[in-house]
This record gives sequence, C-alpha cells and structure tokens, in this order.
Amino acid sequence: MKTLIKGGFIYPVVGQPFKGDVLIEDGKIKKIAETIDEDCEIYVAEDKFVFPGFIDAHSHLGLFEEGVGSVYQDGNEATDPITAHVRAIDAFNPDDSAIERALSGGVTTVMILPGSANPIGGQGAILKLKSKIVDEMIIKEPAGLKMAFGENPKRVYSGKNQTPSTRLGTSAVIRGYFMKVQDYMKKKENAAKEGKEFTERDIKLEIGEKVLKKEIPARIHCHRKDDILTAIRIAEEFNIEIVLEHGTESYKIVDYIKEKNIPVVVGPLFGFNTKLELKDKTYEAIKILNEKGVLTSIMCDHPVIHLEHANVHAGVALRYGAKEEDLIRMLTINAAKILGLDDKIGSIEEGKDADVVIWSHHPFDLRAKAEGVFIEGVRII
Repeated sequence: MKTLIKGGFIYPVVGQPFKGDVLIEDGKIKKIAETIDEDCEIYVAEDKFVFPGFIDAHSHLGLFEEGVGSVYQDGNEATDPITAHVRAIDAFNPDDSAIERALSGGVTTVMILPGSANPIGGQGAILKLKSKIVDEMIIKEPAGLKMAFGENPKRVYSGKNQTPSTRLGTSAVIRGYFMKVQDYMKKKENAAKEGKEFTERDIKLEIGEKVLKKEIPARIHCHRKDDILTAIRIAEEFNIEIVLEHGTESYKIVDYIKEKNIPVVVGPLFGFNTKLELKDKTYEAIKILNEKGVLTSIMCDHPVIHLEHANVHAGVALRYGAKEEDLIRMLTINAAKILGLDDKIGSIEEGKDADVVIWSHHPFDLRAKAEGVFIEGVRII
C-alpha cells in the first residue's frame, strides 16, 4: 500500500523544514523529496504542515480514564509500597475516549505508567494509538519500572500509619527492594552454577532484575531538587539507568544533571501549583534544560493536561524564551531517544515508521488541527 503526501511544509525534525512530498509504502517512509511522482493514493497537503507524530513519554492515558471518577481509576495499586509486579497494560482501557482526542492532537505514541502513590509503583509500556486491542498497540513492554519520591508516597502511607510516611522512609523502601533483588539474582546464579532448576520465582523481584541488568530504566517521579538528588544517589548506589519524571526543579541543578547524563521528561507546566513541591514550577525550565544540553522531552501527565493539547502545552514555552526547534524536538525525536525508539519514530526520515501528522496550521498556532494522522502508513484520522 502506497500513499503520497504532496505539497506540504515538511518538518523532518532532523533537518530544515522544506516544501515537498512524503511517500509512504508498507508502513514506512519510503522517500522524501521536493517532488515525487508516484501512481498511488495522494493526500494533497498544499499549505498544510507535515510533522512526525508526537510522542508523550509519560502518560496515564487509558489508566485514569475519562468519566469514571477518582474512585474507579486503575492507575494506582495503593495497597502496598512495593507493587513492582503490576503492569499498566492490564488496566489500560483502549476504549478510553481520551485516546481519540489525543490522536486529534497529533499524538501517535505514548509511554503509559502507573501513578506515583508507591515508592515502587509498577511496570510501564510503550504503545502506539493504532488499535482498539491493547496487545496490538504494544511497542515495548515492560519498558520501565515506575518509582516515586516526594510527597505522594508520604501522603498515601502516612494516612495508613505505615512506612513510608517521610522521605527517609521512601528511600529506605526503595533501597530495601533492590537489595532483595540483588539477593534474588545471586540465588538464581547459584542454582545455575549447581545445575539446579530455580524454583523460587518472585513476581515482584523479576522486574527489578531487569532494572539491575539495565534491560529497562527506572522511571522516577520526582519534583523537588532534593528528591532529584536522592533519585540520582540511589541510581548510582545500584548502578541502574533512570529517567527523571516531572523534574520540576531540575533547572536548579541542571549542570549536575547534565554531568550525570540523565534525561528528563519535564512537566506538566500548565495550571495551579497544587502541592508544596510545585511552588517553584516555571516554564523557563524548558529553556534552561535545552540550553544546557540535557536530553529533555515534555509530558502532559494526562489527564492532568489532556493529551490532545500537547502542542498547546509545549507552545506556551515560546513566551518564556524556549526555541521553537527545541520544543518540536521535545515532542518528537527527544522523546523517542528517551524511549530508545529513535531508530523507528520521532522524525520524518526514509526507513522510519510512517507515523505522520498533517496539520492545518503550525501546531504551535492555536488554530491548528490535526487533519490527517497516519500510524505506520494507515490513516487513523
């Protein structure tokens, strides 16, 4: 199957924008040029803006679903500080009405994660919004282990009168978990050396083994500077790879984060600062992080900001000095790099997945609508 997107203003992300054509064949971007002649279905994109599909590297889409209220949400298994064994895909509702609206906002790929009630919260997955069957949407699963520092675990478990009710307790719970994982791995190794079958499988520790082996990163919810520093300290203690989620005060220690080569999925940045740890939130963080060369993407934290407004949420940063090209990269190739998928998505390049969105106006223009959305060459909208 071939489709030719013709005459649009193409933003490849990895190169300069130009007016031209994009040929899609068998789910991939076959060719990009100023002019392509091909006998196939043609999408006329004259005076339209052609972008890669946007990527949200931290979302609760389909977990905190529309219209069910907080009592019936499936994003937090807030019954135990350690719920490493729960998987986001098992609660994801592909009929969540917010998914269709996310597509209308040009979003084609999301990393879904459990919430931040627990120090060890559960397993995330990367999905493309291309089906009504979750198993057909999965790009990678598990794709990260959600962890959380700061006020959320404190609030949840102080109300239950149990650990952790302080930042001290949260860090201790996380350290204790990874120590158990280390011991678990040694038992496996010893069984293998002795030629014995390992019969002590533990569903909570299996995923921690993937983190310690650096097969997946820890995706760490942290807002305040002190929580970010604690996250980095523990990551270095156990030699694990991490991504800072939210990173509200990351701009305060941007040189330190850059030195450690740790990516940040920053946001959300709209709205009222509802918690103590958000009091120093600023849109200027985007400008600072990018200028210092930190690999940064931007999240909506859906449903905190509805994912359909990802372009507006990012575009507001223009008012605070961020560069347009940096913001576009945060919505596309930077997010793809953080997810380890930049060889497949995040830019319009020959050979990559044909996740392409045709906008009526530049997406940072408030009038912009996603008029055509393709995922792997199939038109969704």
